[in-house]
Amino acid sequence: MLISFFIFNSCKTQEGIGLDVDPATQINGTLIQDTSIVTTTVPEDEVVTNNSLSRAPLSYFKDPVFGVTEANIAAVLKLPGGLAYTVPTGTVTIDSVRLVLPYAVGNGFYGDSLLSTYKIDVHQLDERIVTTQEYKNSYHFSSKAELLGTKTFTARSHDSVTINNIRAGKPDTLVKAVPQIRIPISNSFINTNLFTASSSTLSSSTIFENTVKGLYLTLDKAQTPGVGGNLFFRLDSAAVRVYYKRVDGSTIDTAVVSLPFGVNVNEIKHTYTDKVQAALNGTSTDGLVYVQGLAGLRAKLTFPNIKDIFSSINNKAIINRAEIIVKVMPGTATPFAPNQRLTLYKYDLSGQRVTLQDATSTDPRSSSTFGGSYNSTTGEYHFIVTAFLQDLISGKTSDYGTYLAPVDPTATTIEVTPTATYAERAILSGKNSPYRVKLNIIYTKLTQ
Repeated sequence: MLISFFIFNSCKTQEGIGLDVDPATQINGTLIQDTSIVTTTVPEDEVVTNNSLSRAPLSYFKDPVFGVTEANIAAVLKLPGGLAYTVPTGTVTIDSVRLVLPYAVGNGFYGDSLLSTYKIDVHQLDERIVTTQEYKNSYHFSSKAELLGTKTFTARSHDSVTINNIRAGKPDTLVKAVPQIRIPISNSFINTNLFTASSSTLSSSTIFENTVKGLYLTLDKAQTPGVGGNLFFRLDSAAVRVYYKRVDGSTIDTAVVSLPFGVNVNEIKHTYTDKVQAALNGTSTDGLVYVQGLAGLRAKLTFPNIKDIFSSINNKAIINRAEIIVKVMPGTATPFAPNQRLTLYKYDLSGQRVTLQDATSTDPRSSSTFGGSYNSTTGEYHFIVTAFLQDLISGKTSDYGTYLAPVDPTATTIEVTPTATYAERAILSGKNSPYRVKLNIIYTKLTQ
């Protein structure tokens, strides 16, 4: 069959078609642009936050559009090496104690790093983290009122720091370390729970963990002026580092011992502005749609006219290519950058999240370029949905719910679970905007 190429546009413009391809690989057929997709804001599901080791969030972000995001960290404190600990012989005197929190690699901050300052408060947990239990992001851990440590700082997630490296039996040296925050911790807390603790408490890390319970980290709202932001830390590298002097007879030495973090849990809470809440309630008049990381918001897509899209040709068509184009509302990409990646997924009959046919590797029609990455030049996200759309139109599958949501932008696979490790957000346009979500379809009409 000889297929010629011409364009039929169901809108009044041809802007944002997004199907430009290299002439050598161009897909021929007739192009329809459907703009009837309905996009609405819905809350994200809760997510289990146990052990977000590489990107644990600590947040107090007063986003002027979205509202307030808060995230706290509860973490088990382990004995050195996770093993039984023997107190050094002689007289031990603590010089200083620092809680070391390395920033997450790559991008350990999202928010205002210029005008806002931050104050971390550290408390002792008042309840034990059950290591075999799953904790959702809404769970709140109780903590003791006593302040173990605090630090006021500005967010410098890309700036290395210089620290004094303690070397046993050798002169101390200055070394450059990865970007991190170093919080002074109470000497008496370490004396009580480590150097003067009972031998039974120190006989195993499990007993120590159950006795001490762990640490609770939060940002002091009253002492965090400005818009604030979201900090992300590598808790697999976090530790309480104890610098001490040991005198044993004529031997005098300085040393350091580290108490690493164990299991950690992140509490995440969102309090939305009236505009965002109106979008959630379905009472918004501006038609804007909001997506947000840290288990915040996602968008639901519905396709009201999908069954009739080829009715004029008696549904005698083969879809060569279908693509959904999602555009960030112009003027909203600053000062806070949009999500660098979104995902598109659906619910199955049982209400479980599954990938679209085009993103399912076991489907022979799947695409290696499913899409979802943010194009900062066009302000758009593109998704290939050819197989998904063909099955919807043919009735092979039903739409039990299709969703657009933030995911980890560094993931190498197609993600469908909510992200609790990235805070970026984006503002999208609703149905009455020229920038609304579009569906472009290239099809071939069947002659018989």
